Amino acid sequence: QGILREGLEEVKQFFKANGSCRLPLSPSLLVKGIVPRDCSYFNSNAVPLKLSFQNVDPLGENIRVIFKCGDDLRQDMLTLQMIRIMNKIWVQEGLDMRMVIFRCFSTGRGRGMVEMIPNAETLRKIQVEHGVTGSFKDRPLADWLQKHNPEEDEYEKAVENFIYSCAGCCVATYVLGICDRHNDNIMLKTTGHMFHIDFGRFLGHAQMFGNIKRDRAPFVFTSDMAYVINGGDKPSSRFHDFVDLCCQAYNLIRKHTHLFLNLLGLMLSCGIPELSDLEDLKYVYDALRPQDTDADATTYFTRLIESSLGSVATKLNFFIHNLAQMKFTGSDARPTLSFAPRTHTIKTSGRIRDVFLCRHERVFNPSKGYTYVVRVQRESPNEVVFVQRTFEEFQELHNKLRLLFPSSLLPSFPSRFVIGRSRGEAVADKRKEELNGYIWHLIHAAPEVAECDLIYTFFHPLPRDEKAAGTNPAPKPADATWARPLGKVGGEVKLSISYKNNKLFIMVMHIRGLQPLQDGNDPDPYVKTYLLPDPQKTTKRKTKVARKTCNPTYNEMLVYDGVPRGDLQQRELRLSVLSEEGFWENILLGEVGIRLRDLDLAQEKMGWFALGSRGHGTL
Repeated sequence: QGILREGLEEVKQFFKANGSCRLPLSPSLLVKGIVPRDCSYFNSNAVPLKLSFQNVDPLGENIRVIFKCGDDLRQDMLTLQMIRIMNKIWVQEGLDMRMVIFRCFSTGRGRGMVEMIPNAETLRKIQVEHGVTGSFKDRPLADWLQKHNPEEDEYEKAVENFIYSCAGCCVATYVLGICDRHNDNIMLKTTGHMFHIDFGRFLGHAQMFGNIKRDRAPFVFTSDMAYVINGGDKPSSRFHDFVDLCCQAYNLIRKHTHLFLNLLGLMLSCGIPELSDLEDLKYVYDALRPQDTDADATTYFTRLIESSLGSVATKLNFFIHNLAQMKFTGSDARPTLSFAPRTHTIKTSGRIRDVFLCRHERVFNPSKGYTYVVRVQRESPNEVVFVQRTFEEFQELHNKLRLLFPSSLLPSFPSRFVIGRSRGEAVADKRKEELNGYIWHLIHAAPEVAECDLIYTFFHPLPRDEKAAGTNPAPKPADATWARPLGKVGGEVKLSISYKNNKLFIMVMHIRGLQPLQDGNDPDPYVKTYLLPDPQKTTKRKTKVARKTCNPTYNEMLVYDGVPRGDLQQRELRLSVLSEEGFWENILLGEVGIRLRDLDLAQEKMGWFALGSRGHGTL
């Protein structure tokens, strides 16, 4: 702070002597002074300055910029120029991806200015509002947008902006190989627009953590982003729109592969370390896959989205960054539990004599799973309370205790991962025993651990515990675990059907509105097709299985080779959607028969088909 104040005094003297000046960032920005109280610095490696200048226009707001020293901003300028060109291509094709593209200008070797976008916050700041483990939770982004857009129509507009801008960011960062992606260089505006900053690593030059790449996923797309898009923790039809947007945007950029290769090729000799030879250009060529058809590229990018969404490494990277930033800023804030509204202590609650995990219960709200009922006995006479906690809440307690105490003082925590295809009930039983041992050792640990505020807050009743107090779990039939679930038919499937060179192409895109199974669980749906008549059952084709969803996305191509055009008039496509069951016959969720003579296959046909129990479908 002292060094910053000294430097700002020199800037003030400059303005006293010169009156006003134009900012290098844009000649249209005319400023007449500096506002020291609004100036500060960021905690990243290069310690960029956040500067606020007085606008010459008396009606204009102060102009805020970032000044960086130590980074080659020519690389940022080039990256932003490439993203600007992508955005122009999308807009020319009628696709507005709501991209936020800011100004950046290199003013000398390893220094320059960057425009500050107002009303925006980094994902890290949003996530740590839910604790240091906020990067592992699904709700932070949705809650933050809801906070800034309380009206329903405002929030819907913000979610729409989020879907489009997030899709654009996924495509742009993948094609340009932008690395070093963590939650401090991805930002979100209160209007829902997401954008990336700080392009110090690109064309696949990832930062290493020993021998491991820090950027393990193809691009950053995490479950908290999917939560905003879906409007909850289950896939919805809005996720289909997001996937379609990504694939459409990707295919539009692929048509201009040579433009991007030529523009980047012109910069090979300018001395940017990460753009210096043909291997760097090959990265972009490989990412754009110009040899693929649009259908193949759609399938490919859909798999990338699934891979990114399933990546634990991204969330772990975010979490490590949260810890590093806590350490860097010297935060003295004690860790708290995200699900507890206030902190409780041994003095306010009374000493705990004993804890015992007596049973587990199946819950369906707010999400399906198991909750564990713990009997807590205090030293006060006859004071016994029951609290309900999920496995994830036990895990959060353990993670936060590890921030306060060395592992040698803490009991070992049961593994989150269970080997084999175990039934939920069996897993819950096993965890009940393990968690019982864990909490017994916890309250018999060293006094500094056993009597700490985190433990007393964890075992203090929450409003939901008081609500559930005195209720008995419903008795279960002896064979409940093994009862066979039955399916209800319904929903729609989106297909793209085309015919070329004696080949029939069936692109299975999305399904929406499948019915849950009779036991209340979501199905594990997959698609199976036959080309009838087929007495020998040789035309069976199948997609992969989607897990626990009523609105799956596939974008998989099923191909029938050697089908003469004359035969199409007599053939029928029979499509079934089934739920995969481990021990039982797979359950029919809906089917449709499509007479190919009803479709004009001179050009691609795309649309939704209703799923029923039998009968012929219409587009």
